[in-house]
Amino acid sequence: MKLATFRHQGRTSWGVVGDGVIHDVGAVLPQLLDLKSAIAAGALDAARDAAAGAPTIALDAIEWLPVIPNPEKILCIGLNYEEHRKETGRSVVGNPTIFTRFANSQVGHLAPLVRPKVSTDFDYEGELAVIIGTSCRHVSKDDAFAQVAGYACYNDGSVRDWQRHTHQFTPGKNFVGTGPFGPWMVTPDELGPIGPQRLQTRVNGQVVQDAKLEEMLFDIPTQIAYCSTFTRLEPGDVIATGTPGGVGAKRTPPLWIKPGDVVDVEIEGVGLLTNTVADET
Repeated sequence: MKLATFRHQGRTSWGVVGDGVIHDVGAVLPQLLDLKSAIAAGALDAARDAAAGAPTIALDAIEWLPVIPNPEKILCIGLNYEEHRKETGRSVVGNPTIFTRFANSQVGHLAPLVRPKVSTDFDYEGELAVIIGTSCRHVSKDDAFAQVAGYACYNDGSVRDWQRHTHQFTPGKNFVGTGPFGPWMVTPDELGPIGPQRLQTRVNGQVVQDAKLEEMLFDIPTQIAYCSTFTRLEPGDVIATGTPGGVGAKRTPPLWIKPGDVVDVEIEGVGLLTNTVADET
């Protein structure tokens, strides 16, 4: 099942994505205010059942919003593929590198990916996002996948000079409009075991990142176990699991994305996230 958050004729809702349409489950289950509420209520099976009787809207008639527009937390895993670690010159570490994103930095599928006024050092980072399905703490690796509601594509758009102001990544990772997330969330039963799926990032059709999810240095169970040790994970929380090698900053010359560029993040079995770069107005 694929679930998405969208806006149509000024109304925000959520639903189940079908063949060329979205079933507006929010219209028939109004007690579930949004997709995060449905996840928290354990109501995704109810959403599946309700979709059959829900009104449908053509996908080309909706505005895609971030899959979870209002997560309590977005935890980002840095340097989680060996090729990316090497290209950055960072040392091998024994624990995940973690920074945070804010919800208002996110945008949906087909929305502008916004290059800020203060920099042209704007970079792409294609990633798999994990959406947490339960309130959980001190999760073991063996139980980690049971806490997952679904998976989505993510683009951790990075303003590199601001990222490099200090050793803390936060400023360069939180400019408004730099975190595309979507188009939808795929439930684990549809995706199957994580590992063989290919992640590709493309800029104007050119492949710039290409890896398999099994190449993560810290796998998803390790990430969930580690993060749930220092914080309580809540339904709708997002873990962006890291980007492969090939980022623009480490190319010669650097490949900065600019207005008019089209950036695709595609993950087999998950989806295709597309955004066109625009300057901040």
